[in-house]
Amino acid sequence: MFITKKHLSRRTVLRGMGATVSLPLLNAMIPAATALANTAAAPKPRLGFFYFPHGAIMEKWTPTAVGRNFDMSPILEPLAPFRSQMTILSNIGNKPGESRAVHALVPATWLSCVHPKESSTPNMAATVDQLAAKYIGQDTPYPSLEVATAQGHGVGSACERGYGCSYSGTLSFSTPATPLPVESNPRQLFLRLFGQGDSPAERRFLTRQTTSLLDMISNETVALSRTLGPQDRATLNDYLESVREIERRVNNSQRGDIAALNLPEVPGATSENFDEQLNLMFDLIALAYQGNLTRIQTFMLAAEVSEQTYNHIGVPDAFHALSHHSNDEAKKARLVKIQRYHTSVFAKFIDKLGKMPDGDGSMLDHSILLYGSNMSNSNLHNQYPLPTALLGGGYGKVKGGQHLNFEQRTPLANVLLTMLQRAGVPIDKVGDSTGSVSEI
Repeated sequence: MFITKKHLSRRTVLRGMGATVSLPLLNAMIPAATALANTAAAPKPRLGFFYFPHGAIMEKWTPTAVGRNFDMSPILEPLAPFRSQMTILSNIGNKPGESRAVHALVPATWLSCVHPKESSTPNMAATVDQLAAKYIGQDTPYPSLEVATAQGHGVGSACERGYGCSYSGTLSFSTPATPLPVESNPRQLFLRLFGQGDSPAERRFLTRQTTSLLDMISNETVALSRTLGPQDRATLNDYLESVREIERRVNNSQRGDIAALNLPEVPGATSENFDEQLNLMFDLIALAYQGNLTRIQTFMLAAEVSEQTYNHIGVPDAFHALSHHSNDEAKKARLVKIQRYHTSVFAKFIDKLGKMPDGDGSMLDHSILLYGSNMSNSNLHNQYPLPTALLGGGYGKVKGGQHLNFEQRTPLANVLLTMLQRAGVPIDKVGDSTGSVSEI
C-alpha cells in the first residue's frame, strides 16, 4: 500500500470576499501512518473558567457523600450525565480575595488569588488564564477570550472607593496593572471570531454586503470538500452548519422587538432576552474551541450586583436583591432555582463538548473547565467555603468522578496551580498556593 506523508495544515482556513473561517481538526490534517500524539495536530488542552456571581446556597451545592459514590446535589444535578468527568471540591477558600470590598474584588481575585493593593489604579497580578495563554495559547488566533453576559463595570456597589472598578467587571488581568475587557455582545463576538472589520462602521458595511459569511467562502468550501474523505466531509459540514445556525440566531436576535426600541440604559440590568444570550454565548465559546480559534476562555455568566430577573424560570426577583435572602426559606428556594438554571445551561455546553470530536477523543476529553464562584454565602458576603467544580478529562490527566473533601480552607490557588500543571504549563506557584492537588 502506498502511503503519502502529505497532509492538510492544522492552520488551514477558508477565505473569500473578506471573510475567514477556521476549521475543526480533520483526519486530513494528520500525516499518514503517524501517531496523532506525535504530530502538530495532537490535541492541545483547552482551559475554561466559568464564573457565577453571588455564591451558592452551599447546602444545596455540596454532596453529602465523599468519594466516588457521591450524590448529585440539587444545584449540580443537571451535570449528572457527566459525573465521570466531574470533580467537586469542598472546603476550598481564597483568603487573598477576602475584603470589605466583596463585590468589587471577587471576580478578578478568583483567578489571581492575590489581594490587590488599595489604589484607584489597578495593581494585582496576572490571572491564571493569562499565564496559561502565554504557554499554550500563542499559536491560536486568540490566545485567550474574555466573555460575559453583561459589562458589569461601575454597577452600584460593584465599585469600591479604595479599589475603584477595575476588578469587578472582568476575570482576567494580563499584567498586574492591565485588566482585560470582556465581550458581552453576541453579534460583536461572532464577527470578531468569524468576520472582519476594524471598526463598527466597517463591520456594519460588511454585514450589509452579504447575508452570511459562509456564503462568502462557498467556492473554497466546495473545493476543499472535494479533497476530503467522507468522515472529514461530515465533520466539516457539521461544523459549518453550526456556524450558520448561530449566525442565524445572532441575526434574528437583532431583529427582535426590543432591539428596535430606543431604550435607555438600565443600571445593573442585562438584556431581557437573557436566556437566549446566555445560551448563545456558550455556543459561541464551543465554536471557538472547535475551530481552534482559542484554547483559553473565561466567561462571567452574570455580573456582580446583577439585577437581572429570571422570569423565564418563574423567578421575578432581581438576582442581587434575592441573594440577600435573610435566611428566608422561600427566597433561598428561588435563589437555588437561579443557581440550578445557570448549571443547566452550563450542562448543555458540556454536553456539546462531549459530542464534539477532537482528534482521538472529544473536546470534553481534552478540556479542563472550572465552574464556580469566589463567594459562598451571599447573604453574609461570606467567601468560605467556595462552590468549586472541575469538568473535563484533561486528555487523561484529570481523574474525575469524585467529590473531594479537603482540609478546611485549602487554597483555591492549589486547584488553579493543578489545572495549569495538568495542561502542561511549567509553573510551580499561583498566588498563595501551597502545592498542587494530587487527588485531582
